[in-house]
Amino acid sequence: MREQLTDLRSTRNPKARIKIMEGHFATVNSHINTYIDMSTVKCRHNNGRETARVLAEHFRNNTMVDTIVCLDGTEVIGAFMAEFLSDRGIMSINSGNNISIITPDVNAYGQLVFMDSTIRMIKNMQALVLAASVTTGRTIAQAAEAVSYYGGTVGGVAAIFSNVEQTPEEMEIFSIFHKEDLPDYQAYQPSECPMCRRKQPLDAIVNSFGYSKL
Repeated sequence: MREQLTDLRSTRNPKARIKIMEGHFATVNSHINTYIDMSTVKCRHNNGRETARVLAEHFRNNTMVDTIVCLDGTEVIGAFMAEFLSDRGIMSINSGNNISIITPDVNAYGQLVFMDSTIRMIKNMQALVLAASVTTGRTIAQAAEAVSYYGGTVGGVAAIFSNVEQTPEEMEIFSIFHKEDLPDYQAYQPSECPMCRRKQPLDAIVNSFGYSKL
């Protein structure tokens, strides 16, 4: 595997940038031919803030947000989004709101759950689901199901990169980077992966924390 990461910057804000690397990678739900590295925007406060600014702009005037449900280690971006959405100095329907930032846990059956201490931040609340990378939309759908189970409502979905425009339940996903920004990006069901059929070895297992070479 040739470890060569290439920068990809947002046209809306160049500080909102990701890195990409080509190869044969396995996620929990699919096989992909491009690894998308989010460490810059998730770990560096300046890049995280500017990424949050772009995302918050989309929801500022049209989406009530009581809670941001953070997936894929996006808590830093979620906190900055809450700052922008609740800013009293700008026109926003969330101006002055004390927005909660929470992360679901995963139970033994692979379901997303919320701890008793955070259920009050979901029940009867308007939630925005925030993800780093969306390949199929299934994890977003799981998060929305968990929010609904605990008595909340999902009013919006945001992602840094999304390969799809909607979840399987037809919820719109607003993302900074789209499939058009990565025209060679492909995601396959493991049983239908052409790289596997060509007996091309997997380069790495990837998840929200990064990649692990095989």
